[in-house]
Amino acid sequence: MTVAPAIYLDNAATTAVDPRVVACMLPWLHAQFGNPASRGHAFGWAAQEAVEQARADVAALVGAGAADIVWTSGATESNNLALKGALLSAHARGRHLVTVATEHSAVLDTARALQQQGIRLDVLAVDASGLLDLDRLRDALRGDTCLVSVMLVNNEIGVVQDVAAIGALCRERGILLHVDAAQATGKLPIDLRHLPVDLMSLTAHKTYGPKGIGALFVRRNPPVKLAAQMHGGGHERGLRSGTLATHQCVGMGEAFRLARLEMQAECARVRGLQRRLLAGIDRLGGVRINGDLAQRVPHNVNVSVDGVDGPELLQALEGVAVSSGSACASASLEPSHVLRALGCSDEQAHASLRLTLGRFTTADEIDVAILRLRDGVLRLRRQ
Repeated sequence: MTVAPAIYLDNAATTAVDPRVVACMLPWLHAQFGNPASRGHAFGWAAQEAVEQARADVAALVGAGAADIVWTSGATESNNLALKGALLSAHARGRHLVTVATEHSAVLDTARALQQQGIRLDVLAVDASGLLDLDRLRDALRGDTCLVSVMLVNNEIGVVQDVAAIGALCRERGILLHVDAAQATGKLPIDLRHLPVDLMSLTAHKTYGPKGIGALFVRRNPPVKLAAQMHGGGHERGLRSGTLATHQCVGMGEAFRLARLEMQAECARVRGLQRRLLAGIDRLGGVRINGDLAQRVPHNVNVSVDGVDGPELLQALEGVAVSSGSACASASLEPSHVLRALGCSDEQAHASLRLTLGRFTTADEIDVAILRLRDGVLRLRRQ
C-alpha cells in the first residue's frame, strides 16, 4: 500500500477540493438529482437554477457575462473546442493558426492534429525568460491567420504572458485570440470586459474545485462562431451537447466564487511562502530559476539543480510531493518541452523540479520541504 506524502507541493498538477466546495456539491449527488435539461418538473427546474447560478459565479471571476460561459469537461476539452471550433468553422477567415512553443500539450497536440487536416501552423519560440516577444508574433501574423492561442500562466514555470498586448495586436488584424487560463484563475485578476480575448479555457480542479468540469468563454459581442465538436441535443448554445453534471457545475461555481472573494489575501500569503522557499533554495547553490521571476504567479517555483538527476531527486524527497514538469507528461522520459524552449540543456531540464504552492500550504511545510530538499541534494551530489 502506497502512503501519500505528508507535504503537497504539486498544486499545478491539481488542487485539493476545498471542503466548502464539497459541502455544496453533496446535495446534488442524491437529494437533488434532477436533470437540468428537464423543463417539465421541479426536479429539473432546481437543477437548472443551480447550474445557472454556478455559470454566473464562474463568469464573475473572469469578468464575463454568464451567457458567454459554455460548460465542458475541463480545460483539455475547452482547448479542443476553441481551436478546432474556430479553425474548422464555416466562418473562419483563414486556415492559419499561431501558437507558442511553451503551450500545454492540450493546445500543442490539438494544433498538430489540425495541421494533419490541412491547417497551416506556426509555433513561436519564446525568450530565455519564457515570455513571447510581440515583434515575433507580429511577424508571424498573415492575412489568412484565423486564431492565435497563448497561455496566460504557464503550467510548468508560472510565467504570465502579456495577453492584453497580444490581444490588442490580434484585434488590430481582426484575428481571434484564444487563451488557456487553466493555471490563472484565482492567481491573478482577469477581466474579460476589458481584456481583448475571444475564447478562454477554464477548469475547476486547478482552483480547488472538482476534476472533470471546466468551461470555455465564448465571446458573444463581438460574436465568435465555432463549429461544435460534440453533437447530440443542442445543449450549451449548440456548442457542447450532453447532460450536464449538476454537482460538478455547482462545485466549479462555488470554487470560483470563493476564489473571487479570497484571491487578494490568498495571493499575498502565497507570495510570502514563495519568498521563503526561494531563500531556502538559494542557499543550496548551483540552482537556476526557470522562467521570469517578476512576471510570474507567486504559486510557482521551477528550478534546475546542478549535480543531480531530477528523477533521483524526486525519489530523495521523501514525504514531499513535487514534480519534474507537467503532470500530463510525467510518464514521458523526454525532457520538458517548456524548459527546452527556454534554452535549457537536456541535462538541466532533467534536473528540474516544479514546486507549486496553494491554499493549504503552510510555512512549516515550506521549512520542512527546504530541509528535505537540501538533504536530498547534498546526498546525491556526494554520490
